[in-house]
Amino acid sequence: MYPAPFPVSSGCPLICVNSCGIKTVSRIVMSHTILLVQPTKRPEGRTYADYESVNECMEGVCKMYEEHLKRMNPNSPSITYDISQLFDFVDDLADLSCLVYRADTQTYQPYNKDWIKEKIYVLLRRQAQQAGK
Repeated sequence: MYPAPFPVSSGCPLICVNSCGIKTVSRIVMSHTILLVQPTKRPEGRTYADYESVNECMEGVCKMYEEHLKRMNPNSPSITYDISQLFDFVDDLADLSCLVYRADTQTYQPYNKDWIKEKIYVLLRRQAQQAGK
């Protein structure tokens, strides 16, 4: 049995051999994603970051929260949090959204905080499952 395929660059074909020895060709899409952040109501605080994939972007949101926690707790040697605290942080931002590239239309699709939280939940759940194996 072969390990699960790993992400490759945008739209590259990937040949997989399943447990029966049958070759299949699939595409793993790495969609360029732009994260738009406005921490407060002040528009001059707006910023953005770009990522190679949605998952990288969601990891970026988690890292942004972790940096916030480090600033709030500079003397703590380690910081832990649960997903509800992360989601409260996301909700407290004046604005957070992302634009995900769609190759089929060659446009960027906008997504809101609720979509971002769902993607973070899926990402963290998958990471927890892999850590438990």
